[in-house]
Amino acid sequence: MPVTPADRTTSSGNGGRRSAAGKERVNTRGDATRLLLMSTAEELFAHRGIAAVALRDIGIAAGQKNHAVVQYHFGDRETLVDEIIAYRAEASEECRVEMLADLLMRGQPSISDLVRLFVSPLASHLEEGNHYLAFMSHYILENGGYSRLNPSSSIIIPSASASTVLGLLRRLLADLSDEILEERCMQMLTGTVHTLARYQAVLASGEKLPLPIEILLEDMVQFYTAGLVAPIGPATEAIKASLGERKTPSQLKRSGPPVK
Repeated sequence: MPVTPADRTTSSGNGGRRSAAGKERVNTRGDATRLLLMSTAEELFAHRGIAAVALRDIGIAAGQKNHAVVQYHFGDRETLVDEIIAYRAEASEECRVEMLADLLMRGQPSISDLVRLFVSPLASHLEEGNHYLAFMSHYILENGGYSRLNPSSSIIIPSASASTVLGLLRRLLADLSDEILEERCMQMLTGTVHTLARYQAVLASGEKLPLPIEILLEDMVQFYTAGLVAPIGPATEAIKASLGERKTPSQLKRSGPPVK
């Protein structure tokens, strides 16, 4: 039986190590290419919108000769988008976990403390060359359905700590129904992304923000805290009454079977 090049490599004394090293170099180059494609795609998506960018354009902008390179590494657009979100979320998660651990060590966190856990990690993406906020702003507008954006679905903020924070908010805001609280959290998260993307665009243009960014971020925390704790107003109660207080499926599930 003829000996193949691979057989020669593995049968020699240190050929196996050379083969493993070669594979490692290939994998390293592959990882570098994937990262380049993700950063290029993020920037193009941030400027043009996600649906408007052809996958072929991403390969060209990344300087790749193979214009089908995105499909080779990611398969399709949705997978590429999910990979970008997961990659950027790692940095946010590290920040959020550290902040949450510090809060829990100091005792019961306040509502504003928990809001800050959403705002501050997202604000870490304001750095130059990071296009995640503008990318996510487009993502929210193009995927406005609740199935993809619900805070508890871990799409906007894919992290284990985010579900812990939402659980703490539910405990502190027990007077609100799950539906109202999740909608308010949705407004907080999407509003934070859009606002931070606007701040970043202003900074990139060379214009000045109306106040130092530190003040604007802290004011954002207080603004969304006030929104979360706002009582259900009489107008909302009147609308509920006029609609006969129709229960949602989740409310029916929580209420259980009728008492006989």
